[in-house]
Amino acid sequence: MNTNRELNYRLFIQTEEDFRRTEIRSEFRRYDDIRNGDIEKVRRNIEEIKAHYYEGKGMLSDSLLRNNQYHFAIGVGIIARVCIDGGMKHNIAYTLSDIYIRRGDKCREPQELIELTGVMMTDFTERMADIRKASGISLHVRRTVDYIYENLHIPLTLKMAAEHERLDQSYLSKLFAKEMGMPIKAYILKAKVTTAQNILIFSDFSIAEIAVSLGFSSQSAFAAAFRKITGLTPLQYRNRYSEDYSLIGSDRLK
Repeated sequence: MNTNRELNYRLFIQTEEDFRRTEIRSEFRRYDDIRNGDIEKVRRNIEEIKAHYYEGKGMLSDSLLRNNQYHFAIGVGIIARVCIDGGMKHNIAYTLSDIYIRRGDKCREPQELIELTGVMMTDFTERMADIRKASGISLHVRRTVDYIYENLHIPLTLKMAAEHERLDQSYLSKLFAKEMGMPIKAYILKAKVTTAQNILIFSDFSIAEIAVSLGFSSQSAFAAAFRKITGLTPLQYRNRYSEDYSLIGSDRLK
């Protein structure tokens, strides 16, 4: 089905109404706070979300309740995937997401979904904090992982990470590889690609915008790195996997 006519119309209306979507880096930085188990940051994020819930969000339904249910389901889906990447067992993450989506489906007032969003975010974050505590990863490596996820928008290097931790590059390189099971360069690339996978499925940002937002020198460099890890181009990945979510917020995903 060709959507170009409706797409152009909606883009025109958004321009006329001065509608601006949530900036991509700030949106996914909040997901990284959950992944990292940063309870204090997430609690602050929740308060900001509650105060500005509808800003930067597309209207996915003429019904405000259903609109909130769609956004809630999309958010839970992203958070589950992000937490799996952070070490949560996939059956736990997906089952937990099922539980919350079913709870969201039972809500009868739009505000209930906003409150449930905070409960859900806190639950996932506290579970990720427990996982981080039990992982046995050193403080230097934990902080380096946090530094990587906080700076995915720039071309990160081992030197930058070592300077941030005030460690010798060789020492950090060996420590990181030992505890994380891969070189820091490979981990940075994996973090960028994993984040890109979520953005491709759950947003309508263009591939060029995603490449820039994740610190790649060009769209072609992003595509090459993405294909190296996933075996697909970014466009192929979006076309294949966004179909699974086409019934939830289809206006944002096309």
